[in-house]
Amino acid sequence: RFIIGPAEQSFADGTRFIISAREFKAWSGLREGLALKTSQGITIVTAILVVAALFWFLNRTRTGKSMRASSDHEDLALLPGINPERVVTITWIIVAALATIAGVLYGLDKSFKPFTYFQLLLPIFASAIVGGLGNPLGAIAGGFVIAFSEVTVTYAWKKVLVYLMPDSLEPSGLVQLLSTDYKFAVSFAILVVVLLFKPTGLMKGKAV
Repeated sequence: RFIIGPAEQSFADGTRFIISAREFKAWSGLREGLALKTSQGITIVTAILVVAALFWFLNRTRTGKSMRASSDHEDLALLPGINPERVVTITWIIVAALATIAGVLYGLDKSFKPFTYFQLLLPIFASAIVGGLGNPLGAIAGGFVIAFSEVTVTYAWKKVLVYLMPDSLEPSGLVQLLSTDYKFAVSFAILVVVLLFKPTGLMKGKAV
């Protein structure tokens, strides 16, 4: 906030598209277009590289194995001489780096504003718990579950139905289950259901 100020900072891509909706229509012959912005392409590539590097670090390096051992059982991890303070310090450094990368990529695609994190905290916690605490694969799976659930429930399906159904059955409304204002309610509802019926998450992480 002290650096960029309280106002919203947007970095519009303008015409910088990997593929525009018009180009996709011309290429595919479909009525509906698909656009992919440069910032979205950068996000996808960066996410793949970062996740691959993280899994390599956790599975191939001594420090990564120490982190996994401490996560599984902190007391037993002391027996082979693992320094818990060092593990915690390195963990926080990695967390800070990942959060910085995620924030930069999110801001490039959306916008930067001081209190954006308020809108992201609940989906982030829900993703971690739904996937399974302490399980990196679970966090990724939980993120997809939360994201696709929010989009599915709050998306206006009129265009899809108009494209698939005959003109005589064309819907008049938006065909939207919930308004986008209730997007966070979807995350909260999924979080509550998981905590009640499967507290270890999808990938059987630590029970909450």
